[in-house]
Amino acid sequence: MFGGNLQDNCLEIREISRVPNGPVQLPDGIHWDVLRVYQVMLESLGRLSLEAEGSPVWVGIDGWGVDYGLLDHDGRLLGLPFHYRDDRTAGRLDELNHLVGLDRMYEATGIQEMEINTVCQLLSERESGAYSVASGLLMVPDLFAYLLTGELRLERTNASTTQLADPYKGTLLEQLFPLLGLRPELFAPAIEPGEHYGAVLPKVGTSVGMRNSPSIVAVASHDTASAVLAVPAVRDDIAYVVSGTWSIVGVELAVPIISKEGRQAGFSNEAGYGGAVLFLKNVMGHWMLQECQRCWAQEGRSTRIIDLIAGAEAYPPFRYLVDTTDPVFAVPGDMPRLIREACVRDGMPVPESDPEVVRCVLDSMALAICRALEEAQSCSGKQVSIIHVVGGGSANSLLPSLLAACAGLEVVAGPTEASAIGNLLVQLHAAGRVGDQIEMRELVARSFGSVHVRPDPTLAHAAQRAKAWSSAYSHQPWH
Repeated sequence: MFGGNLQDNCLEIREISRVPNGPVQLPDGIHWDVLRVYQVMLESLGRLSLEAEGSPVWVGIDGWGVDYGLLDHDGRLLGLPFHYRDDRTAGRLDELNHLVGLDRMYEATGIQEMEINTVCQLLSERESGAYSVASGLLMVPDLFAYLLTGELRLERTNASTTQLADPYKGTLLEQLFPLLGLRPELFAPAIEPGEHYGAVLPKVGTSVGMRNSPSIVAVASHDTASAVLAVPAVRDDIAYVVSGTWSIVGVELAVPIISKEGRQAGFSNEAGYGGAVLFLKNVMGHWMLQECQRCWAQEGRSTRIIDLIAGAEAYPPFRYLVDTTDPVFAVPGDMPRLIREACVRDGMPVPESDPEVVRCVLDSMALAICRALEEAQSCSGKQVSIIHVVGGGSANSLLPSLLAACAGLEVVAGPTEASAIGNLLVQLHAAGRVGDQIEMRELVARSFGSVHVRPDPTLAHAAQRAKAWSSAYSHQPWH
């Protein structure tokens, strides 16, 4: 959780609290412990409201897409939301194809078909007791806003991740629901970024000592949309990589691109701030590295990312490679072992040490991102000259240089807390403190430092050889 303030025409942010947020394995599947996250958020709001007593406090909530919570007729949460990596959606794409047709779904929504999408989760949910008695469905950021205010809303950018929304209007495609056997009445009324959910309920605020009731403002609640808004771009011919657990790779457009080529390449047309279209693709991010860290921590080994990356830099670039789109890497498991097995299978040198495994992950991830950038330009017709990397992964000292070498373009890395910054920008706009998207990005550029990286010729030579291997061994986007 971050706080922000506009001082001397620059945006200042500070971290208020941070809570680890990962999957929780329960007997019926993998869930999110949203109540723990909510409690930390609520306590942090209580402290912030006391610190800012006498000044207006606004709150915006962004988070990941596709996942949701169900409410009963009394507005009570019907269990912890499922995690999108839970295997309950296995086979639901086949069912979706049978009910509607995957090609027709893409034509209607412009969203890449993936089993993690809300529509596939709901096809599985239909069989549950919770769904049968539910009276409401809230995407995760809207769920947090509801717990604070009691207001039920569906924010536009997160709605686009459901694969149930019109890519032009942003409204739900109600004609799909009877075909899928789903209930459109579960979804709340729409809300746009910049509008207000309402104030924090008094009984909620007093539980943590609030002396006033902050107003909850709808922002671009899909964290990707907030992060793209915070790209410090001063020109239009740019691509973005929102780097975190996923690498979200794409370009910003005025209208959706819904084509056979876009679908085959795995691109979605998600809603951005101000009606922008985020033509993007989900490719492997730091998930593989996070799983390696988890495994090494269980074995009692060092998992400090700064040490792992420093160790990886000592090894030759693009020597150890795997295809990150292989479905085996998409789910929790013994990632170091899976990486070594993939190298053996594909005839690659096998990384033995932990730093070698890290080198393999980062080099392979850079290749996948570069391939997606090339596809984004080809499918959209938009040529780019600069790549902006934002989000936590932009602090990875090795990744920007790998991307610059693979793409042959300048890479601008930062800011790291892009989602929080984009969130704050919408709040400032709603308060009349900053103007349109151009002014927002100018504010980011002068408020936060960025690292500019140009292609290294030696590294680029190794990258070109690796790209030839990557083309030969790439899988289809995982489902």
